[in-house]
Amino acid sequence: MTGSWETIRTALAEALRLVVTMDPRLLDILEMTLHVSLGALVIATCIGLPLGAFCGLEAGPRVRRLVRGLLYTGMGLPPVVVGLAVYLLLSRTGPLADLGWLFTPAGMITAQTLLAFPLVTGLTMAAVEGVDPALKPQLISLGATSTQVARWTLFEARGGVLAAIAAAFGAAISEVGAVMLVGGNILGQTRVLTTAIVLETRRGEFALAMALGLILVSLTLAINFMLVYFGEGRRLRGRD
Repeated sequence: MTGSWETIRTALAEALRLVVTMDPRLLDILEMTLHVSLGALVIATCIGLPLGAFCGLEAGPRVRRLVRGLLYTGMGLPPVVVGLAVYLLLSRTGPLADLGWLFTPAGMITAQTLLAFPLVTGLTMAAVEGVDPALKPQLISLGATSTQVARWTLFEARGGVLAAIAAAFGAAISEVGAVMLVGGNILGQTRVLTTAIVLETRRGEFALAMALGLILVSLTLAINFMLVYFGEGRRLRGRD
């Protein structure tokens, strides 16, 4: 037992050294992680926010129930199934083979976008539905267009919207199975933090795996605290 704890302490000390000195191996993997996860988040947000707002504001009850059911199903899909679907679409015999995205960052972004999209859309829709129903007719009576109504409604629901973005980012950056299937975990090309942690752990390189884990947790905390600060800052400035 003492030897095991000593091994863990040694690995942790080496992991901290790797993080502090910003080992080039860590930087390359971090850069690819940000490229893929933030790319997927931007695409999912740009599509999911307006769609969620539209469904929450304009869709009828039956359409809302249908859309909500589809989105909740998308939220609950196993990521490895999404990865398999994207793999089959992009494989040599798949309908999208000509894109050449298999085992590339573009394919990984596609898979992560499909995972993040239902979260952004569904949680945005729920946040919009939670806004005071009197806001929409009041804005319309003041001459607001549909786009302006959606914009103000999203602003009022910003807490839920930011939660949707944070949840989508967490789903994208923490994914392993889908990105490994579609990306192949190729060093210098498609290796990201999560897949690298799995690989280095299997190799017995616990120090490097722990260093990657520390970076992953720190990055997630930084992004989420930034979103919280942005939301709370806007709320406090609004009160002033």
